[in-house]
Amino acid sequence: MNSILIKDTTKEEREQIVAESIGNINGACDGCAAGLAEMYQDYIDGKREIRDINMEFSASYTK
Repeated sequence: MNSILIKDTTKEEREQIVAESIGNINGACDGCAAGLAEMYQDYIDGKREIRDINMEFSASYTK
């Protein structure tokens, strides 16, 4: 597997990584993945690593 770090990927590659990871984000599941796509927008835009987003999300369930 190749690196998924922001420094090693283009925006297009990050969009593909997110799309493949969460499945169909085009609404075929009545919007069930729409919130997930928004959650990873900072990663796609190169602002935050995907691991940081996942850790923040997980932390919200352990409080």
